[in-house]
Amino acid sequence: MSLNLRTSMGCTEAVIDDDGGLKRFYQVADVLSEDLHINFNNKEDDFDTINWEFRFKGHNLTLHYNIYNGISIFPTKTRDALNKDNKAVIELANALEVKLFNETRNIA
Repeated sequence: MSLNLRTSMGCTEAVIDDDGGLKRFYQVADVLSEDLHINFNNKEDDFDTINWEFRFKGHNLTLHYNIYNGISIFPTKTRDALNKDNKAVIELANALEVKLFNETRNIA
């Protein structure tokens, strides 16, 4: 996994896995909740999209899954996101990258 950032939504979006499936989404959610002690406070599950909202260091963020676009994290307010919200996304994505990389490496 390597961190990929994009700004097409008007905010910073950290792409965790651009072709990840549901199994990978739940793996990311487990790392967020168990290793980084994040609690999801709003979960919306649709046919092809999942959005789970949470707070990270005072910032409202969303863990997103879509069957076409993969798994990402972005500020919940998207276009109205503040610069500090975008920085929180990058900080969290970097921490998540380390956790997921070490987990994958330890399995091999």
